[in-house]
Amino acid sequence: MKILYLETSSKNCSVAISDDEKLLCVAEEVSENYKQSESLHSFVEWALEGAELSVKDIDAVCLGKGPGSYTGLRIGAASAKGFCYGLKIPLVAVNSLESMKEPFLGQNYDLVIPLVDARRMEVYTAVYDGITGEELLLTEAKVLDENSFEEFKDKKVIFVGDGAKKAKEILQLPNAEFNKDIYPSAQYLVKKTLEKIKNKDFEDIAYFEPLYLKEFHGVKKKKSEE
Repeated sequence: MKILYLETSSKNCSVAISDDEKLLCVAEEVSENYKQSESLHSFVEWALEGAELSVKDIDAVCLGKGPGSYTGLRIGAASAKGFCYGLKIPLVAVNSLESMKEPFLGQNYDLVIPLVDARRMEVYTAVYDGITGEELLLTEAKVLDENSFEEFKDKKVIFVGDGAKKAKEILQLPNAEFNKDIYPSAQYLVKKTLEKIKNKDFEDIAYFEPLYLKEFHGVKKKKSEE
């Protein structure tokens, strides 16, 4: 089964293609300017070319559904729905934080905790078992303070994601490790996607919405004076 993966929830615009569990190609780039609208479809084309496939060969689409950048998620969701409608194939949605834990499982950590920067002292986070990858605490928007995660002070913990930098400055966890250079990546969505496909856990394309966690607060334009 050929699967196209789209992950646009962060500064990393990421596309991957797999044949079942075999990863065929990855195209991704971290940009401070959130270039999903410019880069996503080019990356899809590059990934297809690298995998030596055409878009008609794709059997399903997986979207990293967030949480993360509101605009990035809108772009990813619109593209995923477009592919699914056009090709008449199913849509799978996976929590983007799942992809951040994958590289650290089985690395002698008790817990892997993604931290996605949500501005000021807020992060999007969840807590995963460092061996099994099981979600121990559900995904939430959390305001960090010096007492955050103190219940894990006796555990071997690694915090990963662009929110780890500010967490390191405030958390009272001397034994914890922090890796701020980790972003959600399409290549680490494969395992969870195959589980969902096996269970026929597909999204309703017409009604699917990404996992925003917070409402979008844009700047309203002033009405021009007559």
